[in-house]
Formats: sequence, C-alpha cells, structure tokens
Amino acid sequence: MRAVSANLFALLFLCALASVFYVWSALENRLERHKRRFSVPGGGSFHQGLPADLSAKTFRALLAVPAAQRPHLGGRLGAPNHTDQTVSAGNRDYHVNGDNKRSARREGPVKLGSPLEDGIFWSEWLEDLLPVGFTEEYARDWRERARTYRIVKLEAGCGRISNQLATFADGTKACVRYGINADQVQGETLTYYLASLLGITNLPPLALSQLNSDSEQWAAVRTRIDGLQWSDRAVVSLTEWVSNLTGVVTPAPLRQESSGLHPVLEDLWNKTTAELLELMQWTDLIIFDYLTANFDRLVSNLFSLQWDSRVMERDTNNLLKTPHGDLVFIDNEAGLVHGFRVLNMWEKYHNTVLSSVCVFRKRTTQRVAELHRRRDSRKRLLELYRDSEPLSLELGFLSDEHAGVLQDRIDRLYKHILHCKGKYSQL
Repeated sequence: MRAVSANLFALLFLCALASVFYVWSALENRLERHKRRFSVPGGGSFHQGLPADLSAKTFRALLAVPAAQRPHLGGRLGAPNHTDQTVSAGNRDYHVNGDNKRSARREGPVKLGSPLEDGIFWSEWLEDLLPVGFTEEYARDWRERARTYRIVKLEAGCGRISNQLATFADGTKACVRYGINADQVQGETLTYYLASLLGITNLPPLALSQLNSDSEQWAAVRTRIDGLQWSDRAVVSLTEWVSNLTGVVTPAPLRQESSGLHPVLEDLWNKTTAELLELMQWTDLIIFDYLTANFDRLVSNLFSLQWDSRVMERDTNNLLKTPHGDLVFIDNEAGLVHGFRVLNMWEKYHNTVLSSVCVFRKRTTQRVAELHRRRDSRKRLLELYRDSEPLSLELGFLSDEHAGVLQDRIDRLYKHILHCKGKYSQL
C-alpha cells in the first residue's frame, strides 16, 4: 500500500511540475518579448531593474536531468533568434532561391493542376515553387566565416537573457547560445545536421565556437563574457541572425478543432498556392519534430490546451516566417538529446501531432525511407557532423541509447507514411 501511495504521489508531483514549468516558460517568453519591444537604441531597455539572468531558475533547468553516461562535456546553448514582431536588426534578408516570376506564381490561386499526386504526396509543381531557404553552399560559406570572424560586440537580443546577439567585425550578426546545460547545445547542433540529412533547409546556418581565453575571435568582448559568467572553454553555438521575420500561427487544419491534414482534394482546392506551400512546410516541420522529439513547438501548444483553449490562435513557439511565406525553424535545443530523455512525458503528444498529418513532401519521405531501409542513421549523422564541425569531438555525440531511439523513430515514421499511403492511395 505504501508503494502504491508513493508511486501515486510521484506521478502527481511530475504532473504538477510539468504544469508549472509551462506556465513559467510562457511568462519567461512574454517577458523577453516585452523587453525587446521597448529596447532603447544602444542596447539598453526600460527593464534595467530586472534580475540579470532568470533562466537558471526556470523549470527547464529542473527538467534537464543530468546525463550520467555522457562521454563528453559540451558548452552552453540557449534560446532563439526570436521575435513576435518584424525583426529590424539583422545582417541580411532571408536567402531565397527564386526569381520574381516564381514568387508571383506563389501568390495566386491554384491553377497549375492538382496539389496532390500518388495519393499522399504534394505535387511536384508545388515542390518546384518552394525555394531552398538556406542552401548547403550558402550554409557552408557562412559557417567558415562565423568560425574565423572577430566578434566585436555582445548584447541582449536572442531570447533568454543568458544568450547574446553577437556582431562580427564585418557588421553581420549571429545569436550566441549559452544554455542551461550541455544537452541543449548538443541537441541544437545535431538537430541542425539531421535536418541536412533529411534535405530540410528551413534552419539557419549554425557553427560551434569555443570560449578560449586566448581566442582572437572573442578577445574584443572578453570583459562582457566575464560579466556574463560564461565558463572558459565552453562550446557555444553561433546561429545566423536573420532579419525581417514575423510570427506564425498554426494553420486551421492542424488545430484541435480540425480533423487534421489529410489528402482530401476538396479541402485543398480551396487553398491559395501560398497557403499550400506553407502547409507543405508544416508537414516537414511535423516530421522533423517527431523524429527529434522536440516538444518546444507545436507539441507544447497541444499540451497547453489543458488550460489555454486559444493557444493555437497565437504565434507558434520557435517558428518564424519570411515576407515570402517561407518558414524558419529556430531554437531547436529541445530536440534529440533533451527531447529523448523526457520522451515518456511527451510521447502521447508527439503521436497525436504526427497522426494528424497524412500528406508529405515526396523528397522528404524518400530520405526517411532510405534511412529506414539502410538503418544507418547513427553512422550517417555522425559522419556528416564530424566532417562539417571541427568542434564535434569537444561537444560529443548521441549516446548509443539515443541513437537507437532516433532509428526507432525513423522506423515508426516510415510505418506511418505507409499507413497513410495504404489508406489514401486509391483517392
């Protein structure tokens, strides 16, 4: 009887902890947004009396259970290049690979044929209208610059107070993410390279850097680093700061009152081409967040419906949009490492979100099918990561257990795609 009571008490405590965590997280996000709205030129704000760093007191820290078996210690990672208004400070507009004629075709009604083919896949003509957000060539060039350019300024402006907006010597900017624990910087980085394996190009370029005391890259901001109490030799992530982005509301087919996004032509014919292109990117996002077990986007909204029935009507966490309508997936630190460690708490919500979608990009599903067939996701991700990131050994990689979880989620996703194909292929 005592054992039953103890287990019941533990379950109630975890539920209460999760609830308070999300209330506190929402308050923290609103605080950061409010602070950015009233920023004063030169880096000051009207919130000078607030504590210097609230992040260590959030329930994200309580949920970040230490990983006893981690072979490498990493640096810190934080929160996103995030805004709920148009971002005015940035180094460039979103990199769009497309001409004006292609952009014009995106704005009009569907006139080029059926939006679907082979039952459950977005049509090829739609895929051709979707530009590559950040090409591999562009991302590679950016990473090379980010690893060598001197940083001349650090200031608030990238989500949590513990993160900083860095200005390089050439005037371009990047978010420096110094998080609560090593899980976050590792999760953010490996999530970025998993997106590359899947051919998903909605993530801004990312590079790692180490805060060495003798580093020329950080020499000009050493006093600021000391003031922030960042640890020497910590590995941090640098993510390109992208300007002119706005928030994104969950589309109607993916909200709680809808039956989901299924290959029903009469529903899709009523959409404009731009709406279909956004939905296409949402299907990639849902696949991506399922594989990485990222609970800090649509899944957290689903969880929050328990006390906030209108959460889906507001901007989605960690998701932004360009003026052309292209989605940008930011702040992926909850993916893979941390998401896998708290998977039991969130899995039913991940499954609910995934089951709401039965339309996919053919190119993405082909990558998923290949990873399923070859069963080598760990090997391929590790090779890409080590070939692309000089600090990969410093930061470390997925444990064998988590690598197995990733392959299992790939296999489950593949089975879901087959289920959808069997159900709708005759339509």
